[in-house]
Amino acid sequence: MLSKKIELWGGIECTHNRVGDEYFDQLEKSGHDRRPEDLALFADLGITALRFPVLWERVTAPEGENKEWSRIDERLELLRRLRVRPIVGLVHHGSGPPGTSLVSDCFPEKLAEFAARVARRYPWLDAYTPINEPLTTARFSGLYGFWYPHGRGDVSFARALINQCRATVLAMRAIRRVNPQAEFIQTEDLGKTYCAPSLEYQADFENERRFLAFDLLSGRVDRSHPLRSYLRKSGVKESEIEWFRENRCVPDVLGFNHYPTSERYLDERVERFPGAAVVDNGKHVYADVEAVRVDLDFETGLGRLLREAWKRYRLPLALTEIHLGCTREEQLRWFLECWKTAEMLRREEGVDLQAVTAWSLLGSYDWNSLVTKNLKHYESGVFDVRGGAPRPTALAKLLRALAEGENFEHPVLENPGWWRRPDRFIHEPAVGKRIERSAPVRINSAKPLLIAGATAALGRAFAKICEIRGIGCRLLSRAEMDIADAASVNRALDRYDAWALVNCAGYERIDTAEDECETCFRENAGGAAILAQACERKNIQFLTFSSALVFDGKNSRAYVESDAPAPLSVYGKSKAKAEKQVLEMNPHALVIRSSAFFGPWDDDNFLKIALRTLSSGRYFKAADDSVVSPTYIPDLVDASLDLLIDRENGIWHLAQQGAVSWADFARRAAELARLDSTLIIGCSAKELNLTAPRPPFSALGSERGLLLSSLENGLARFVETHRRNLEKMEKPLAGARGRRLI
Repeated sequence: MLSKKIELWGGIECTHNRVGDEYFDQLEKSGHDRRPEDLALFADLGITALRFPVLWERVTAPEGENKEWSRIDERLELLRRLRVRPIVGLVHHGSGPPGTSLVSDCFPEKLAEFAARVARRYPWLDAYTPINEPLTTARFSGLYGFWYPHGRGDVSFARALINQCRATVLAMRAIRRVNPQAEFIQTEDLGKTYCAPSLEYQADFENERRFLAFDLLSGRVDRSHPLRSYLRKSGVKESEIEWFRENRCVPDVLGFNHYPTSERYLDERVERFPGAAVVDNGKHVYADVEAVRVDLDFETGLGRLLREAWKRYRLPLALTEIHLGCTREEQLRWFLECWKTAEMLRREEGVDLQAVTAWSLLGSYDWNSLVTKNLKHYESGVFDVRGGAPRPTALAKLLRALAEGENFEHPVLENPGWWRRPDRFIHEPAVGKRIERSAPVRINSAKPLLIAGATAALGRAFAKICEIRGIGCRLLSRAEMDIADAASVNRALDRYDAWALVNCAGYERIDTAEDECETCFRENAGGAAILAQACERKNIQFLTFSSALVFDGKNSRAYVESDAPAPLSVYGKSKAKAEKQVLEMNPHALVIRSSAFFGPWDDDNFLKIALRTLSSGRYFKAADDSVVSPTYIPDLVDASLDLLIDRENGIWHLAQQGAVSWADFARRAAELARLDSTLIIGCSAKELNLTAPRPPFSALGSERGLLLSSLENGLARFVETHRRNLEKMEKPLAGARGRRLI
């Protein structure tokens, strides 16, 4: 059995792909190309190697080759001092600089020339991945048409694959002329296709194709290879295939990149998979869905796939990308599951699995659109860069523990990831089989998250989203815990053994507070202070909410966390006092300021009232001289939970990105909902006869990180959910009317 422990590697999302004439540069978007100090943060995680980009497109960009070389010089020297081994990548989902492409005859030789330049400049470098995921890139660029040169068919796919593999062989040959000991680490997506019986031929083809890059590089595509005839039919010459047999370049390490959606399932019963992608291969029309979403009665997943790769090649393996663009606890669950699987295969089955790579150390941009749109959609990674400087998330703590051989424990890890829970299935049941898709998922609550405020819309939203995210929680009513009664709070905390407490309780009636000052301060300031003190004493994480109403509205720019409160109303004063007392009594507490809630689950928020009013054809009045930053409650809850799991503290601003008057807010929602926005009457705040004074401007920005999406994005999702909820309500009514008519 193997004795050396698995290494922890790291990777920076560095895709530099092209769509039309536009290049998408992840290093620029994340800001890493401007921050050499990131490398010290990576080294502090305990990684032994870093997948490091020396990208052909960036170095040869016309705007400054010398500048890019200088940047790379500085960083590689820093990695040497930090004792982190660079694994250099030359092309990452790219197609080369202008003047070439994946299907150009000159692509292989030109990349080899660039590889030689890199090797001569840095002769000490001893590990390379010339082209990341050549087969996946060929599919996206030559088969599906997503990336340049936007081919759509077997001919362009095969040409893109052959060119990349030939370029890889020539690049490694050029590199080894300089450093004969340079190690070749080839990466590819580790996927597999499963299917209904009638589509076995299609699944067999795809399962052979997934290994085709490795087979070509290793010279394994002989005359008996299942895909040799496919390559010939796709325009690849016999001599080109034989060239790989004569110029074998067997990888020293096979690097596999794995995601929960890497495995697919094919089924011609398209009606069972509403909304799924439908494919016509000329013989069958079928649904192509994520296998993890289908209730299969056989083993799938990382363990099976790594065993297959090990059995096929018997070469050293590494997991070279492990990432999940999801909520924080799911990211922790995914990485830890992959790490434990790798450890088990190495320890118990003798698989030579050398390393697991924390990919997307700085997160990634726009992969929700497969990097075909420049929408700045961000998925955080081990670090979150939305505040400018990278902020370590809970994943950083996990990686440090694994690198040091220590256990990492957190209550959110007691429950399985979404890819293991039965509510993940999306398909309709087959004839004769019943799938309990709506069956409740057992969420372990040995150490629950406590939520104060069972009657508050925000409290109910927390409970709902905790259930969706698989976080054990307990929603407490006033009878179970009176937040303004220290004895009641201590009894509840002793009873439930919580790891964290979220305070959604308190006095919410802004106008009535002007006449009920004592009650408002008791609930909002006194209650929050009691909770903060009790949590500090018992070492329980504490999160409480404040409001944009702590400001007076005299700013000409969005308020940030360091701006001094100057509240106008009793409610605002109670929240400002709560902030001060909470952080004095509990410096580890997390205080989130937000504003103007709107969400899909309560009927009394501003937008729901506005849309109901407009739907009935009535006029709706709203202030057009009061500017706010509305906050979509599901986004607020998700971001708050992530910050809580990251053990963040102090004041954070969470609101959708954008500022708008109440009247324009209603108009935008009306337009999206296809209602008559001319029924919205703009007026002054004074005309609404509100008792409590409001700041004329209370938009929220952040100097710590803009974690929520744009206002337009949040509004669009709100309106879509609102529409679906209305349809669900109308369907039973339509059925009832039909029965009465009969």
